[in-house]
Amino acid sequence: MTILIMIGDRILYEDNHLLAFNKRPGEIVQGDKTGDEPLSETLKRYIKERDHKPGNVFCGVVHRIDRPVSGVVLFAKTSKALSRMNRLVQQRAVTKIYWAVTKAMPPHTSGTLSDYLVRNERLNKSFVATASDTGAKHSLLDYRLIATSSGGYHLLEVNLHTGRHHQVRCQLAHIGCPIRGDLKYGAPRSNADGSIALHARSIAFTHPVSLQPLCIVAPWDFGGITFDFMEKQI
Repeated sequence: MTILIMIGDRILYEDNHLLAFNKRPGEIVQGDKTGDEPLSETLKRYIKERDHKPGNVFCGVVHRIDRPVSGVVLFAKTSKALSRMNRLVQQRAVTKIYWAVTKAMPPHTSGTLSDYLVRNERLNKSFVATASDTGAKHSLLDYRLIATSSGGYHLLEVNLHTGRHHQVRCQLAHIGCPIRGDLKYGAPRSNADGSIALHARSIAFTHPVSLQPLCIVAPWDFGGITFDFMEKQI
């Protein structure tokens, strides 16, 4: 019953093909070297218990977000839905919007960041590089300032066009705007809960089976920061 309450309350959307979940900081989407149970397995157990399924439950990962990041994560409940969603991701037919809190004001209130990133596996970190560097991948995002707090924090909305390792974190830090709490990319101090102030706010796409447009939005409490101005919610 505890699993049903904890997990069920954070399901943002579900049908026979897809399930969207509001991930908390610290949770992992897929298994890693820590051995901690990933959300993909937790959701399998939840669906099996809730629906009284006697056999195996399918729960495929459509996309991932970093462990200290919160927000919407999409899972496929059938192999057909997973295959079709993977195709949409490859075709860049999925729109992913992030919200990020920074202490520094970006150089412009809106802009496009186009960089080449190289991933360092040993450090688990990405760096801005040149197109000719080994392993460099083009990385593109748009950002705009949507709110400022009385304490001098700024809320940026980021439209992610490519899905590179630590892309939002690395590219914002490169323009002098490390995300609040993100020590790895230059924030001066950590957040108390180990999170970083980056939230996968929404995901939009054409449903792979019904072919209807779908936009799923994940709520966020901003870690106690109150903004003086908030635009109409997307």
